[in-house]
Amino acid sequence: MTIQMRVYVPPHPLIKHWLGVARDAGTPPALFRSAITELGRWLTYEACRDWLPVVETTIETPLAPCPATFVNPEVPVVVVPILRAGLALMDGVQPVIPLAAVYHLGMVRDEETLEARCYLNKLPAQIDPQTRVLICEPMLATGGTIMATMAMLTERGVDPGLIRILSVVVASPALQKLSQAYPSLNIYTACIDESLNENGYIVPGLGDAGDRAFAT
Repeated sequence: MTIQMRVYVPPHPLIKHWLGVARDAGTPPALFRSAITELGRWLTYEACRDWLPVVETTIETPLAPCPATFVNPEVPVVVVPILRAGLALMDGVQPVIPLAAVYHLGMVRDEETLEARCYLNKLPAQIDPQTRVLICEPMLATGGTIMATMAMLTERGVDPGLIRILSVVVASPALQKLSQAYPSLNIYTACIDESLNENGYIVPGLGDAGDRAFAT
């Protein structure tokens, strides 16, 4: 069977609502951050489905023994927010998976060449191959930043099939690059937009998510 990358767009009314708030050019920074937080929360909830490892056991209720399922604390779970914009998702992500370790990556894109450059790397030298990794990147546009991130993670031993990418909006150029290089990958997003403009921004997109989130 041929493995093919999967892109999930959950048909949830709250995801659609907060996407509309985030897209609106008139949304002030404080409300924009709230929208990204909520999108982080609901997309993380969806991404955790059939992904977090569990253990089956038996507990005692006040009345009788009962089977129970718990998230397995022995299997590492990691969140990788891509700075700056990825930080805006974290207030929604961390309450859903509070025991996850957080490794920050700082990436900046050259506005002329559209190439990504890493200026901060807090990844460990090696990562347990069983680790579940959630990458937080609000927009996948040209694909340069996310491809560089994926390369750094896989070089450290992460299985692409155990990675989930959480993104508010994505576009075809990034998806095409990812699908060719990492067909076992899974992406969770609020919307797939049609195109990029001449500056490499997603249209209609969100604008610059980092600038909008941090009022800069």
